[in-house]
Amino acid sequence: MASIYRLKPRFQSLLRPLVRRLAAAGCTPNAVTWAATALSAAAGAAIALAPGAAGALLALPAVLLARMALNAIDGMLAREHDMRSRLGAMLNEIGDVASDLALYLPLALVPGVPAVPLVAAVAAGVVAEVAGLAAPLAGGSRRYDGPLGKSDRAFAFGTLGLALGAGWGGAWVGPFLWTLAALGLATAANRVRAALREAGGP
Repeated sequence: MASIYRLKPRFQSLLRPLVRRLAAAGCTPNAVTWAATALSAAAGAAIALAPGAAGALLALPAVLLARMALNAIDGMLAREHDMRSRLGAMLNEIGDVASDLALYLPLALVPGVPAVPLVAAVAAGVVAEVAGLAAPLAGGSRRYDGPLGKSDRAFAFGTLGLALGAGWGGAWVGPFLWTLAALGLATAANRVRAALREAGGP
């Protein structure tokens, strides 16, 4: 299925010169992972502390783009500069889910955002990531199938933040979030099916 994840190789190519400089400077993947998590937590706290403020909401797309860049950089440092570690692999996966929770859940405090579908959308995203992580337990590989992977969720929530910050909220927000929840569950189901297919069946 179509997914922003397919653009990852091009995105990495743009970041590669920076990654080489960071590696030469002694920057580690774990430091970048922590930076991505801290950025998400800070941005989420800014929304939670002033949920009606346009600035924090309008900044959400930029924060998500920076977070995606940091997520790509930590993986490239690990793979391309011989900095892999078991701790790093765990931090990378835990950090992604923790960052989603820290960054997206505060949106439930924003006026005009219904809390139930917002929480459902975030929870469905977590289920999708767990499904991808569980695939190796069934004998498959880590799954990144869509239609709503991590990058797609970031784009969707970034768009939501931009719209809310610009004052374009309204009755569409609830259905939009329910759609994200449904797509998240569909993503989880796709990852389970793909993992079982890869492993040779149930």
